[in-house]
Amino acid sequence: MPRILSIGTAVPEYTLEQEEAKDFAGRLFRDSFQNIDRYLPIFEHARIRSRRLSRPREWFDKKRGLAERNQVYMETACQLGDEAVRRCLAQVGLSPKQVDHLFFVSTSGLATPSIDARMVHRLGLDFHVKRTPIWGLGCAGGASGLARAYEYTRAFPDSLVVMLAVELCSLTFRPNDRSKSNFVATSLFADGAAAVLLAGDEVALPKDMESQPQVVDTMTTTWPDSLDVMGWDVTDDGLKVIFSRDIPGIVRKEVRPVFREFLERTGVSQEQISRYITHPGGVKVLNAYQEALGLPQEALVHSRGVLRDYGNMSSATVLFVLERELKDPHDPGEYGVITALGPGFSSELMLIRW
Repeated sequence: MPRILSIGTAVPEYTLEQEEAKDFAGRLFRDSFQNIDRYLPIFEHARIRSRRLSRPREWFDKKRGLAERNQVYMETACQLGDEAVRRCLAQVGLSPKQVDHLFFVSTSGLATPSIDARMVHRLGLDFHVKRTPIWGLGCAGGASGLARAYEYTRAFPDSLVVMLAVELCSLTFRPNDRSKSNFVATSLFADGAAAVLLAGDEVALPKDMESQPQVVDTMTTTWPDSLDVMGWDVTDDGLKVIFSRDIPGIVRKEVRPVFREFLERTGVSQEQISRYITHPGGVKVLNAYQEALGLPQEALVHSRGVLRDYGNMSSATVLFVLERELKDPHDPGEYGVITALGPGFSSELMLIRW
């Protein structure tokens, strides 16, 4: 079975403390919401300490057109993607030219040629490297992209594959959007990048890499009649966030049956799962996961820690959680589940084993 060998992450240089984000939102939305002070506690309830932005907080005081914001997206995505991939490969002593396939996941900006094409010469990848850009998976993209990379290594077991997720959610911010969805997004979303290296079965690995987790199986679910739960509306000046307040309720209702079906298919019981690598969409979503699956508080410690330190970086976030998980000690044969939710409304599940 293919293995996850290493993860590299990168974030922009500009830090936004949550208290500053609260003050910014209070000024911006005060004329749009009656009794704005009733809504501002959402920033404390988010349990986020700080986030990273592609530009200083003051940059967002001025209206920015889609073209300007997207230009910043392309520049910053290349910069952070470069850092994340190099850190990922450096951990195992590989050069970019040894990568056979680059998967690129993003939902927060547009580029043609795509960002992965721009990375070929910037990183020094082989100019015959295969590329697969994936757009539109939102918060599920990190887990979904990892699943697609796993499937490639199953088909081509002698391959080394990098999956890179870059999300610059702050650059989608539209100050003229005074909706509650945008208010909630202002309290949650941030920027970051993560790269994961996978190796097929026929790749010769050093002995110390043989303890890295294997991917056992994956499952994708897209629920019917759920297109309005999460996503973007494309407007004249950019991407307008869609963010249903019913997401925690959907998690409580829908996640457990899908989780049970997945484990029955793999022949692994929930009692055998000791590690949960869950995308931290927000505190309420994590609480709903915990309730739906009957998990103890400590099961989601890394998810809560990444949310606290970085906020919700859409597709990249679950890979930050996985990075922390891989630094922990594990027993041989121990099982973990990677899971994320995204537009569709959809779920991605991945079973891994050390």
